Amino acid sequence: MEEESDVEAPSSWSWWPSWRPTSKSLLKSTEAKILACIDNDVWARFVTLPSQDRIWTLTLTSKNSCKQSESGCQTPLVMVHGFGGGVGLWIRNLDSLCRSRVVHVFDLLGFGRSSRPHFPSDAALAEEQFVRSIEEWRRALGLQRMILLGHSLGGYLATSYATQHPERVAHLILVDPWGFPEHPKPGSETVTGGQGSAVKMQAPPRWVKAVASIVTLFNPLAVIRAAGPWGPGLVNRFRPDFKSKFEDLFDDNTMTEYIYHCNAQSPSGEVGFKAMCESLGWAKRPMLQRVHLLPPTLPVTLLYGARSWVDSVSGLHMEQLRPESYTRTVVIDDASHHIYADQPEEFNRVVQNICSSVDQQTVCEGRD
Repeated sequence: MEEESDVEAPSSWSWWPSWRPTSKSLLKSTEAKILACIDNDVWARFVTLPSQDRIWTLTLTSKNSCKQSESGCQTPLVMVHGFGGGVGLWIRNLDSLCRSRVVHVFDLLGFGRSSRPHFPSDAALAEEQFVRSIEEWRRALGLQRMILLGHSLGGYLATSYATQHPERVAHLILVDPWGFPEHPKPGSETVTGGQGSAVKMQAPPRWVKAVASIVTLFNPLAVIRAAGPWGPGLVNRFRPDFKSKFEDLFDDNTMTEYIYHCNAQSPSGEVGFKAMCESLGWAKRPMLQRVHLLPPTLPVTLLYGARSWVDSVSGLHMEQLRPESYTRTVVIDDASHHIYADQPEEFNRVVQNICSSVDQQTVCEGRD
């Protein structure tokens, strides 16, 4: 591990026009404004992988450290963001969740402030590159076991990681995970829910349709970069929700500027994401086809927003595929895809309860 460096490594994508109003320095300063809201102790640094790629990492501990050492067995929580995101999006959750344990968050390889290497065009190889970077990151931090939480794309990758390294995961928390169901057949309007009930799939929001329409032709966020100086305006137009979700923290465009600077940088992680997608953003390798690879002893909780475009029926299907295992689906009212920002108090409560249950189980195992 190494301390934060302001040196900007040369990019293999440097051919892209330089008229975009962004830079690594602007991303850094915008993120710093967000992280200044954190009340607890934060260690921010790059974690260097064997490939020399670097993962931007935050480790949070409570200022009241005695709470974390009462039993001495609190399992750390690791949180993995979704497509186009970064560590700053967890700002409503970090203070609350680090009160009882160490919390680690990081920018996925190819996103945010992490390195942006080349990703292969093969879906399996791109997925493996993401998963391998997470495992190398874990080794660098010396984590033995963790509660692994992933949102959207992060949920897909967290599940893939857990199938390969189940001994490292104490509990898998999937928040509106992307890429679980198979691409439905043309003309199908409903899917089967619990106890045979028919559930109508919700239509994706406008921005999802816009991204999906260009995934098969370009990198998903190419339009933001191609727009040059008009890019920030596009983000404000298509993602005004990001401003409203955090308006009590920032009365300006801080969050949409953060989203812009995260994604106006050279494409890398989105290239990997595109490789894993087929038409309209469905996963080429649906995760429901592989959940049987999770060991029966690994508990899984799936959190969905009641107003999300991601259908919670996948969670019910996963429960059916793991009948002998702890698999629970929770739907949070009045929340969209970004549950952690729409209903942060309820999200934090549910996650904290899960973490406490892991601690209790660890104590019982220790006594045995």
